[in-house]
Amino acid sequence: MEAILNSALLVFVSEMGDKTQLLSLVLVTRYGRPWLILLGVLIATLANHALAAGAGDLMAKYVSDDVLRWVLGVTFLIFAAWILIPDEEGEVKNTSHMGVLMTTVISFFIAEMGDKTQLATVALGAKYSSIFFVTLGSTVGMVGSNALAIFLGEGLLRKIPMKKMRIAASFLFVLFGLAVLLGF
Repeated sequence: MEAILNSALLVFVSEMGDKTQLLSLVLVTRYGRPWLILLGVLIATLANHALAAGAGDLMAKYVSDDVLRWVLGVTFLIFAAWILIPDEEGEVKNTSHMGVLMTTVISFFIAEMGDKTQLATVALGAKYSSIFFVTLGSTVGMVGSNALAIFLGEGLLRKIPMKKMRIAASFLFVLFGLAVLLGF
């Protein structure tokens, strides 16, 4: 349960104002069809974060506990700094011939590659050694955060102070990093 809750919370807060959340907003603005876009986000996130959690789990099996503890602790602290840097909004090319769902799945999957939430999922997968629970938690956090952009749109995103959300997410990453380094 801890893996699910921590993964969901960390990804939800980290995703606020992230480029993939902005991508969701662009997709719903361009195509409408919010439920199809949310389904696309779900499919892409499940695939992407299952791979990420699996990579983390694999890393945990082949790297010594001490090395893993330091790598994970420092990684979370690096994410704490990285999350303070705002993402830039990317442009979505008009690929409507693929359909709204496939456009969303492919765009979202690619946009999430190397993103801080994907890399955080790798670290969470290593910390908890549970591909299923980390994938479930990180997917819940990702879909929840993107659902805000999809259904409540730009008005809500303007009302949420992104700087404060980034600071809160940074604080969570610092807590995770220190907890790992101190052995909690």
